[in-house]
Amino acid sequence: TGKEEQAIAAKPTDNPEAYDAYLRGLAYTLKTGNNPANALAAQKYLREAVRLDPKFALAWALLSNVDARGYLVGSLQPTVALREEARQAAETAFTLQSHLGEAMLAKGYYHYACLKDYDAALRYFEQARQFLPNSSRIPEVLAYVTRRQGEWGRSESYFNEAERLDPRNVQLLTNQAYSYSALRRFPEALRKFDQVLNIIPDDVDTLAYKAAILQAEGDLPRAAALLAPLRPTADHTSALETQVYQAILERRPAQIISRLKEILAKPDPALGYHNGALRFWLGWAQDVAGDHAAAQESWREARSELESFLKEQPDNSTLIGDLALTNMGLGDKAAALALSERGIAVLPIEKDVVTGAAPIETLARVAAQTGEPDRAIAALQQVLSIPGTGALDKYLPLTPALLRLDPMFDPLRNDRRFQKLVASPAPK
Repeated sequence: TGKEEQAIAAKPTDNPEAYDAYLRGLAYTLKTGNNPANALAAQKYLREAVRLDPKFALAWALLSNVDARGYLVGSLQPTVALREEARQAAETAFTLQSHLGEAMLAKGYYHYACLKDYDAALRYFEQARQFLPNSSRIPEVLAYVTRRQGEWGRSESYFNEAERLDPRNVQLLTNQAYSYSALRRFPEALRKFDQVLNIIPDDVDTLAYKAAILQAEGDLPRAAALLAPLRPTADHTSALETQVYQAILERRPAQIISRLKEILAKPDPALGYHNGALRFWLGWAQDVAGDHAAAQESWREARSELESFLKEQPDNSTLIGDLALTNMGLGDKAAALALSERGIAVLPIEKDVVTGAAPIETLARVAAQTGEPDRAIAALQQVLSIPGTGALDKYLPLTPALLRLDPMFDPLRNDRRFQKLVASPAPK
C-alpha cells in the first residue's frame, strides 16, 4: 500500500552511528535465550542509540521492549528504576511518532510485562496492528498475553500465525517451545528446539533447554550427553543452572562444585541477584556431596547477597523463591515458609498462569525439607495438575520423573501419597 511504501521510505534516523548501535541491539533481541548476556548487550546498544540520537523513536521503542522483557523474565534486574525506564522509553517513542506501530507495541508490551495489565496491553496491540499489518510481532505478543491468561489454545494459534510470517525467527520458535514445555508436551517442545538448532547449530541455550526437558522426562544419560560439551558462562544463567541440576540429579556434584567456585571467585556485578542464586546452587551441590559445613557457609553468603537486592526488587518472585530455599538450607524454617508464602502472594496463579506455579513448587520443596509433609504433598498435587514453569528452571514444570530423582524430596520417599505422585503417568 501507499502507506507501507511511505513507511519503508522514511529513515528512522539520520545518524549512522545511532543506526549501527540500534542494529546491534536489535540483533541481541533476536537471539534464543532470555539470559542476562543478551539482555544486557541489547540494553547497552539501544541506550547508546538514543544517546546519539534522542529523536530516534524506533530505538526508544525497542529499548522499552528490552527493559520490559528483562523486567518480566529477570534477565535484567527487575527494579522499580528499570520498570520506569521501560515506561519512559515507550512514552518517548510515542511522543516522537504517535503513528509508529512499534511505539504502540512498546506501550502495550510495558503494560503486559511490567504491570500485568493484559486488557490494556491487548488494546495497544490491536492499535499497533493497523500500522504493522504484516508484522510477526503482533501475533507473537498476542501469543504471550493469551498464554499468561491461560488461553493456551489461542496462544498456540497466534504462535503459528507468527511463525508463518517469520519462520526463521529463533526467539519466536524458542518461545513456542517454552509453551509446549509448560504444558508438559515435551516431544513438541523438543521438535521446536530442533528447528532452532537447524537455524543456529550448537546454540548453548537451546542445547541446555533440550537437556532440561530430558531431565524432566527422567532421561539423565541423554541430558548428560547434551550438557557435557557446554561451558556456559554465568551470564547464561539458565544453561549453567541446568548443568548444576544435572550433577545434583545424578548425585555426582564434585566437578560442578569446582566450576561454580571458579565462576563465583570473580562475580560479575551486572548479574545482580543471579550471583546469589548461583551461591544457593553451590551450597546445594556441596550438601549433596556431603560437605555440610561448606554448604552452610555458601548458603550464609547467598542469603546475605540475595537479601541485599530484596529492597529494590520487592516483587521479584524468583529472588524471593531463591531466598526461601536458601533459608530452608540454613534450617530457618519460619523464614523459609514465610518467604514461600510471600512468593505466592507476589505472583498469584490467577494473575499469571505461566509462572504462578513456580512459587507453589517452592513451598512444596520448603515444606518437604522442614518436616511439613502434608503441606508438601498438597502443594505437589496442585503443581503436578497444572501447566506452568518450575521453581528451579524458569521454563520447565515439575514432573513425576523429577520427583523421583531430586534429592530435595528425599524426606518424602516413604510417604505413600508421595509414592503415588512419583508413579503417576508421565505426560504424553
